[in-house]
Amino acid sequence: MGTSEVITVNDIPLTVLELFKAKTQNCVENSQDFEEPHYDNIGGSSRADDEPIAPSPMSEIPETNLGLGSVVEVSTDVSEDLYGVIRWIGYSPGNSGGGKGILVGVELEEDQPEMPFTLTDGSYNGIRLFKCPPGRALFIPPTQCTKDRRFQDIERPSTSTAPDNYKLFGHVDCPIVSGSVPPLKVAKPNDLETICGKFKGIQGHHNSCYLDATLFAMFTFTSVFDSLLFRPPDSADIPHYDEVQTVLREEIVNPLRKNLFVRADRVMKLRQLLDKLSSVTGLMSEEKDPEEFLNSLLAQILRAEPFLKLSSGQDAFYYQLFVEKDERLSFPSVQQLFEQSFLASDIKLKEVPSCLIIQMPRFGKNFKMYPRILPSQVLDVTDIIEDSPRQCTVCGKLAEFECRECFGTLQCGVGLESTAFCRKCLETAHSHSKRLNHAPKEISVPHDFKIMAEHCPVPRLFMELFAVVCIETSHYVAFVKAGSGQDAPWCFFDSMADRKGELNGYNIPEMVSVSDLPQWLSEDSARTLHEAASNDKMLPDHAKRLLCDAYMCMYQSTDVMMYR
Repeated sequence: MGTSEVITVNDIPLTVLELFKAKTQNCVENSQDFEEPHYDNIGGSSRADDEPIAPSPMSEIPETNLGLGSVVEVSTDVSEDLYGVIRWIGYSPGNSGGGKGILVGVELEEDQPEMPFTLTDGSYNGIRLFKCPPGRALFIPPTQCTKDRRFQDIERPSTSTAPDNYKLFGHVDCPIVSGSVPPLKVAKPNDLETICGKFKGIQGHHNSCYLDATLFAMFTFTSVFDSLLFRPPDSADIPHYDEVQTVLREEIVNPLRKNLFVRADRVMKLRQLLDKLSSVTGLMSEEKDPEEFLNSLLAQILRAEPFLKLSSGQDAFYYQLFVEKDERLSFPSVQQLFEQSFLASDIKLKEVPSCLIIQMPRFGKNFKMYPRILPSQVLDVTDIIEDSPRQCTVCGKLAEFECRECFGTLQCGVGLESTAFCRKCLETAHSHSKRLNHAPKEISVPHDFKIMAEHCPVPRLFMELFAVVCIETSHYVAFVKAGSGQDAPWCFFDSMADRKGELNGYNIPEMVSVSDLPQWLSEDSARTLHEAASNDKMLPDHAKRLLCDAYMCMYQSTDVMMYR
């Protein structure tokens, strides 16, 4: 997996960061196969690779339509059907112009262990020209590469007469769908089962699972992200804004919602644009993370309005949980970690977001702070919204003060709820000798609600879980709720669930109805399952992926969605 420049929450106390780094360093020292953690939540990366790279002198091959980032077929005398991405173009040693001696560096899709000529990691004659996995870089003259026929944008007739090019990814058609198509709505589990099966969802190809799972979660059954599909361009947008938005809407989202299938070449068009137009490199071929895709698409290309507005003055598209490990928690919920993280960073949200994407506290492929995490079905955000009315943890009346030092110390409240007090209960609680040194702060409460406080209960604000993106050994999958509400059924999606053929075959995406998932998300049932299955291998397969491999949890507010 890679790292990138991301828009995240940076307002973290340095002392907390140093403590966390110290804890993770112990894990590094005790694990031989540990992948060095990267701290995307603080806007940086700890992966060091200082080896210099010679920049590509040319952006395209003269007199061709091929350039950096082009997907190409490679012809050789000893092998057929090699595919890759152009990473470097320049003149070979001894030639400096005139179009002769041009050298093209291609990163191949697959390892070629039996090829007789030398493949490298992007080095040529001892000079590093680009970076790729060992045994993937091939340097050839321009005459040996042509545009990859699998991704040529050919207008085609109906499925019965589709040309052979469109059979390279299977027999299922994927026509462009214009206009506006609403998300799928499924009322009953039985209805969901009828639309599930193979060749359903987004077809994966060449390390695209990070993007496939994220797009499926974002658009299949919810409209919370639909503003991305229809915002008109303005003067500040990039010239290719319309093209990216149209490909996303008409070649991916609309076909997904109307026909429940998106072929890999449609997704490849989006990947080509993202790779070309954003600062996130390697989106065409390398293993990436969902946050890198979100940064590329939302922040840099579509210039979407950030979902989260923080009291620190920063904006963000997602929130990465940053907590110190609590040894007393063997099976924490997202609610618990969410509240601990906001408490540690001492920030709040300025308003209830329509969408809240939460990244779990894990770094790299192998290190997870907690072996299992329970995705909370409903996320209570009342106590992390700035200026939101809150309940006194003791008497339930309107709170006027917050004491962060009281977090979890009183028996009359849990989580951040335990930090809110009315004036009378604050004085009573802090008369105890253990709390004399606490420093409570006054809460800002809307004036209108102060007037109404005696006559109406303090409302609580909730957000609903609608998707969980999971990762296991670098492969991303997703659990997605097929609708809204507690009774809506869930499905499991894998863009590479099966495969037809070997090296030059294609992946088969699959949707599976998971009827037991609401039970696994129930706190009582989940904890019973957790206690009964001490070994992860004892868990049902989908339960293991949900509880052990959660990477991102996506929440939505149906109330706020109506006004966005």
